[in-house]
Amino acid sequence: MALSISAAVLMGIIVFVLVKGGNVRVGSALACTLFGFTLAATGLAPAINSGLASLAGLISSF
Repeated sequence: MALSISAAVLMGIIVFVLVKGGNVRVGSALACTLFGFTLAATGLAPAINSGLASLAGLISSF
C-alpha cells in the first residue's frame, strides 16, 4: 500500500519538529514560510514543482 503525502504537509511537519526541538526559532520558521509563499508566486515555481516531482519519482522507485 502506497502512502501519498504532499510536500507542503511534509515540510510543515519538518518545520514543526525543528521548532519544537529548539533547532529553529519561530521567527526563522516564519521567514522561511513567507519566502516559500513568495517564491511560489514567481516564474520559478514550475521549475521547483518539476524538480520536486522528479525527486519524488526517484524516491518512490526505490
